[in-house]
Amino acid sequence: MQEHLNHENACRTCEGIFIVKRNFSLKKPTSYVARKPDENGFIDYPPQEHETWRILYERQLEAIDGRACPEFLEGLDILGLSAEEIPQLNDINEKLKKATGWSVARVPALISFDRFFELLANRQFPVATFIRTREELDYLQEPDIFHEIFGHCPLLTNPDFARLTEIYGQLGLVASKEERVYLARLYWMTVEFGLVHTDDGLRIYGGGILSSFKETVYSLESPEPERQGFDVITALRTPYRIDILQPVYFIIQSLSELHSLTEMDLMAKVHEAMKLGMLEPRFPPKTA
Repeated sequence: MQEHLNHENACRTCEGIFIVKRNFSLKKPTSYVARKPDENGFIDYPPQEHETWRILYERQLEAIDGRACPEFLEGLDILGLSAEEIPQLNDINEKLKKATGWSVARVPALISFDRFFELLANRQFPVATFIRTREELDYLQEPDIFHEIFGHCPLLTNPDFARLTEIYGQLGLVASKEERVYLARLYWMTVEFGLVHTDDGLRIYGGGILSSFKETVYSLESPEPERQGFDVITALRTPYRIDILQPVYFIIQSLSELHSLTEMDLMAKVHEAMKLGMLEPRFPPKTA
């Protein structure tokens, strides 16, 4: 996934921040280079990269069986993803636009905060067109095409999830640096690492979990993390680290609860949380 930001840009080890997964200020420059399309928008990935996609796809599809929320599985069907090859962005766009009016936008490995929020505000989800190496199958600083397409795009076919993502972009675009830190915590605790009650029990909807082989099982079945009902102020105040399995997960009652977030004054909630201050971290400090 990612590494470390300084506090001015929203400390990634303490506050963490969803948006800097694809952002600047990494502790070391990315070694990945996004592949460019031809004049028809087609990206020619080499066979070994399609094979990496196949490995990731097949093992993750097995991991999410009985663990992913129904809406995510429906989204997978809508997008028509398969293990055979890395999907082309034009194909994803055609299906997303029919479902919710969203699309994906090809980006480099790292983009600015403002560019990230601008894309979301315009219902475009940024996707860096590279895939991790075999040496980094289980942990990656930057979000690659597997994380974004498999982890997040299926739920962008869901109107409630898609609407929250759009509102998040609109709010982030005009927010101050400090406000963005709080907004990032909310996003992390919902869209990235959220759990949801279903008729069949607790399930996952967070893309950060659904694209992680280890955390998919850990989030639902390990006795170690705390799982608590979602509360917006608590989520805004809860610090996290990006380089560990999460110590706390928030549970919504249904995906319609995400839509409810878009109907409240979220910036007023951010300011309330800012006045109250951060809660105590539930993880040890990161050593150098």
